[in-house]
Amino acid sequence: MSTTTTEELSATTLLRFATAGSVDDGKSTLVGRLLHDSKSVLTDQLEAVERASASRGQEGPDLALLTDGLRAEREQGITIDVAYRYFATPRRRFILADTPGHVQYTRNMVTGASTAELTIILVDARNGVVEQTRRHAAIAALLRVPHAVLAVNKMDLVGYEESVFGAIAEEFTAYATELGVPEVTAIPISALNGDNVVEPSAHMDWYGGPTVLEHLETVPVSHDLAHCHARLPVQYVIRPQSAEHPDYRGYAGQIAAGTFRVGEQITVLPSGRSTKISGIDLLGKPVDVAWTTQSVTLLLQDDIDISRGDLIVPSKDAPPTTQDIEATVCHVADQPLTVGHRVLLKHGTRTVKAIVKDIPSRLTLDDLSLHPHPGQLVANDIGRVKVRTAEPLPVDSYADSRRTGSFILIDPSDGTTLTAGMVGESFASPEPVRDEAEDDGWDF
Repeated sequence: MSTTTTEELSATTLLRFATAGSVDDGKSTLVGRLLHDSKSVLTDQLEAVERASASRGQEGPDLALLTDGLRAEREQGITIDVAYRYFATPRRRFILADTPGHVQYTRNMVTGASTAELTIILVDARNGVVEQTRRHAAIAALLRVPHAVLAVNKMDLVGYEESVFGAIAEEFTAYATELGVPEVTAIPISALNGDNVVEPSAHMDWYGGPTVLEHLETVPVSHDLAHCHARLPVQYVIRPQSAEHPDYRGYAGQIAAGTFRVGEQITVLPSGRSTKISGIDLLGKPVDVAWTTQSVTLLLQDDIDISRGDLIVPSKDAPPTTQDIEATVCHVADQPLTVGHRVLLKHGTRTVKAIVKDIPSRLTLDDLSLHPHPGQLVANDIGRVKVRTAEPLPVDSYADSRRTGSFILIDPSDGTTLTAGMVGESFASPEPVRDEAEDDGWDF
């Protein structure tokens, strides 16, 4: 294990990152190698992996088993669910999401990358950029993950040839640039042998860039959300029945972004009622200021009607409320999403009824062209949707806030998550046509 001290950890920054790539590209092996070579694996964990590997007839430890913990994952040799791992070096702390590569589990990649600041997209050097590589790059772009690493894996199987790496890096970088990915760092690796994962490779002296760990430790990240639009989705209304605090009424939740201060004028949405913050409780103690991502209870000067699902914002910085939402979505359910589909829309802590009014376009991953008005989205499709909600919602642009600019669509019959949406995000838009669901008789 690393001997990082508490004092050193307190001075380091936190990086959330996710892995992505096609089946058998070596994501779990890369993660296992990263944990093993950075000495972030407990002795008993490594011993368990060695025993499991020996029982399968393998000569050495299969480091992929450090993240593939489900029985089905071990039996099939593929990652099925998102595996989160926490580790640290003296320079930085990490939260890692190892996501599945199989097209069937693209929905899990959306989950893992939704909070990431960096995505590692693996490519098998023998196969190059494939459809699933493009899909994962598109999702990373839609989710506005600010940093992307292209890890060209299995370089040992192509003789560590620089030309192979260069061609793949050039193709992927051009594609990612079209998507709007702001930064791509390409690194040639062999996760199985450890080349350029933690230590520089002796087989690729033509490469002068950082190893994977070195890049993870040094890539600039910013967690300064204190100056973003302040947003507090109300999760609970707290009214303790006690003689000590007979009139206590607080509104609790996790601050999604920004900063709240005692005395500040706030507005409650969607009602639009305004008042001032009279107190802020944090971990049972009063404070004058609270910021993202603290979980707090706000006390207000006036007794106004507030319930779970409402959004508390500064009066001078309130987002518009609307019943018509247009967004880019990734459809994650097996059942198609169709025009006229009745759904539930969950935004923050609020869930409302909604109708899919139109599907203006679907993205074609090969050439990033748009197929206009496809009529439906099927599993793993990326497209544009227009949704009409039964009640007005205060929504931000996803570009301004990943928390309050996102939503999910839910099947009201069984609670299945259908679609993940990013408000206002778009690659491009086809010419508008008549809303096909405009005259369907619905009254919202």
